[in-house]
Amino acid sequence: GEHEHDNSVSSISIIRPGNVDLELVQKWVGQLLQEKGAQIYRMKGVLSISNADEKFVYQAVHMLFRGNFDDKWEAGEPRESKLVFIGKNLDEKELRDGFNACIDTPEVLEKRIKTLRFAMGTKVECKTGGGWVKGEVVAHMYRDEFMPPGMVAPYQVKLDSGELIWAPEDVNNLIRKG
Repeated sequence: GEHEHDNSVSSISIIRPGNVDLELVQKWVGQLLQEKGAQIYRMKGVLSISNADEKFVYQAVHMLFRGNFDDKWEAGEPRESKLVFIGKNLDEKELRDGFNACIDTPEVLEKRIKTLRFAMGTKVECKTGGGWVKGEVVAHMYRDEFMPPGMVAPYQVKLDSGELIWAPEDVNNLIRKG
């Protein structure tokens, strides 16, 4: 028989300067693989993640995803993300729009802060190794050098003891109204 070329299979590349938000990109990729995993034969790339000195390198085959932080960005090397999708009936606009929504901008940060449950100055209780401890929210979207690459905590809290801690997630079993 004669070999037929399948026009519905294509590849799409996205190259975008700047950094992406790790949490947003994880949600997007998770949703993408869940909804379109059967259509995406292969996906690979290098991402420039905010608050990370290393490149995030990933690949996926259908719904199996593997990614990790790899080599550091070189001094002077442009920080940009490169993604390649190979699949059937891929929607280029949908892929580009989805990825662009993960770009770390002041607007994205503002939007994420608006979704947090507690305003600055709110009295809260935080779950610690020693149980629930009272404190006050003193910062939103907190980051320090001891956190894993790309991680940002929704809250920094000053405990009544004066100690500063951070809440890794905005969930009731870790931080609740005081």
